[in-house]
Amino acid sequence: MANATIKSARRVIEIMEFFDRKRRPIGLKEICDGLGYPVSSGAAMLKSLMLLGYLEYDKASRTYLPTMRIAVLGRWVADQLFSEARMLPLMEELRERTRETIILGTQSEIRAQYVHVLRSPQPLSYSAEPGSLRPLTRSGVGLVLLSTKSDPEIDTLVYRSNYDEPNRSRRVALKDVMEKVSGIRKQGYFFSCHLYTEGVGVIAMPLPAAPYNRTFVVALGGPVRRLEKNLAANLTAMRKAIRTLLPPQIT
Repeated sequence: MANATIKSARRVIEIMEFFDRKRRPIGLKEICDGLGYPVSSGAAMLKSLMLLGYLEYDKASRTYLPTMRIAVLGRWVADQLFSEARMLPLMEELRERTRETIILGTQSEIRAQYVHVLRSPQPLSYSAEPGSLRPLTRSGVGLVLLSTKSDPEIDTLVYRSNYDEPNRSRRVALKDVMEKVSGIRKQGYFFSCHLYTEGVGVIAMPLPAAPYNRTFVVALGGPVRRLEKNLAANLTAMRKAIRTLLPPQIT
């Protein structure tokens, strides 16, 4: 029963994320094919979501579409983070100043998650999707998130990350992580080059505490060579935007 409940919960999220990617009405077959569900199970899940008021069904086209109930669900979180915490103005300011892709990241268990992304207007740019996950111990955003934690917490997260990583070559030594963390704490930022994706760099900085004691990191992503060339100017823009747009402590 427990496994069935977990599977059902996962499928609800997968269906909503599928709609978010497609952004149009979708039929039962396309949903089941796209997500690898048996048609019977998919039909039952979609019917349940429809009865709960989260999906609507059009008989003429035989397609489903999320209702406005989905649109307003959780909106208060975005309002708190992007209005009161002024995260979106910060990101827009940085994109205008640096012309690079701007990423807002936070911790999700043993990974860093990109919760919001503003794409660079330049033809050659870093393409990242909101919701993307990166390992805490092997990504620029992840290492900056680790730098905000206590040493014992980092020890635990490194252990858990290594335990979860089946590829032994991708496991990291606590000593190496702590050396990077020490540098981040001194400099106030981390510039990763080719760390997660070859040719791509990320300049990441921690942000002041957000509502509900959440920790966020803002980062610029782009080609390593361009970020190296404009490093001083980018750091100045990031520090100024954070100082101007975000209070030292948000409660």
